Amino acid sequence: MELLISISDNLWNPMAYFALAVGLFFTVLTRGAQFRLIGETMKQIFKPKAEADGISPLQALLLTISSRVGVGNIAGVGTAIAAGGPGALLWMVVCALLGSASSFAESSLAQVFKRRVNGEHRGGMPFYVKYGLRIKWLAAVLAILTMVGYGFLFPGVQSNNIAGSLEHAFGLPVWVSAIIVTGMLGFVILGGTRRIVHAAQFMVPIMAVGYILVALVIVVINYAEILPTLGLIISSAFGANEVFAGMAGYAVAWGVRRAVFSNVAGVGEGTYGSAAASVSHPAKQGLVQSLSIFIDTVVVCFATGIMIVMTGSYNVFRENGDVVVNNLDGIEAGSAYTQEAVNSVLPGFGPGFVAVALFFFAFTTLVAFYYIAHTNLVFLMGREPGFVANLVLKVGMLGITFFGSVQSAAAMWTTGDIGYATLGWINMICILLLSPVVYKVIRDYDRQRKAGLDPVFVPSELGITGAEFWEQAGDTVETGPGNTVSKPGTYRWVAGERPRG
Repeated sequence: MELLISISDNLWNPMAYFALAVGLFFTVLTRGAQFRLIGETMKQIFKPKAEADGISPLQALLLTISSRVGVGNIAGVGTAIAAGGPGALLWMVVCALLGSASSFAESSLAQVFKRRVNGEHRGGMPFYVKYGLRIKWLAAVLAILTMVGYGFLFPGVQSNNIAGSLEHAFGLPVWVSAIIVTGMLGFVILGGTRRIVHAAQFMVPIMAVGYILVALVIVVINYAEILPTLGLIISSAFGANEVFAGMAGYAVAWGVRRAVFSNVAGVGEGTYGSAAASVSHPAKQGLVQSLSIFIDTVVVCFATGIMIVMTGSYNVFRENGDVVVNNLDGIEAGSAYTQEAVNSVLPGFGPGFVAVALFFFAFTTLVAFYYIAHTNLVFLMGREPGFVANLVLKVGMLGITFFGSVQSAAAMWTTGDIGYATLGWINMICILLLSPVVYKVIRDYDRQRKAGLDPVFVPSELGITGAEFWEQAGDTVETGPGNTVSKPGTYRWVAGERPRG
């Protein structure tokens, strides 16, 4: 276990600063697209899909949020505070604001280099590495790592936290939780991709809205503590608070680590849902996905953190195990901090509510994990997998879901951290190498908007190669009510105008 912790720390400690740097780079490259185009982003979310196949931008957003919003938003925040102090929350927010630009970049790239497989839009990390960077061996390695991670490793982190929170709240044995969660997941993934989309679309709004409302109730009840709490978070983030002096480095490292674990900006997780969306320009989905980072971390994670810090429901320990703050004697860092925070204001309600919220958060993440693993299997095989390959993936994922439920939390968190860090290093380097494509995409989008057009994408006009999906001919698209036009050698169209080719 000590070896795994050492590997995890050696990967994550430098990556915390690298992730911030990558986010800053893409913020400058896109001229702060995640901020200056927020109004445009909101419009794009509710637009219908551009073609009969694929899914709508809203469905893609919900599918991505269902993978982003998971145990990191409840349990992960608690572990960040325990290791980095309250200041870790500030760095989580900073990472999210900058990381949303990284998400724009990777999601736009997923759209540019996606492919159509059996009538479905498929894309993601290995697709833009193969068709954008043209490094086939790296694309294959990345696809294998991602499929193994999301199919046979990461689900265990989610199920472990579901089981732990249910045991803490209701005394439910972990093996019972393992059977329930594994059985429900089996029902969903045996239903196919569209059932996955529908399940995520149904659960995500319920779990997010309910959780945020409870957080607001706690903040309102403790309104007198709002300014002191924010002051504590800011001062401890820079090591200025006397209690957390010398912990600024840990605040940065753990704040970014848990932010990246939660919103996975730059890790590539959101690229698969992004590629599934049917839009007329890659930047449109890039903007929509950048918003998902804000929702995940700035809204949901910070809501968790403010509840924990405001109510004093946390402990803090230095790396050597020395106690800095001990408000919850004998309580392990994680979802229990959130449960105690809610319970301190709403007695008898906290443990059960947080356990149910965590169940929804983690279960929708499990559903999205299958979609990601399946997409990488499609990439590796070059076609829709046969019965045997699909069965192996499904059985393997159900197996790790059950196994993870009954294992120690420390082991599952550490192995999950190693997996995410490995993917993060590879993907962030790849999207940096593809930054010229990202630059062309956002410039093209801005140019068309300034011209009063609904932006549409012709890769050949921008000197972008490998974007086969957008260069296909012979289809028709709807440009307005009752009006369709053909696409002569391009995927580009403008309402009321002839398609350009």
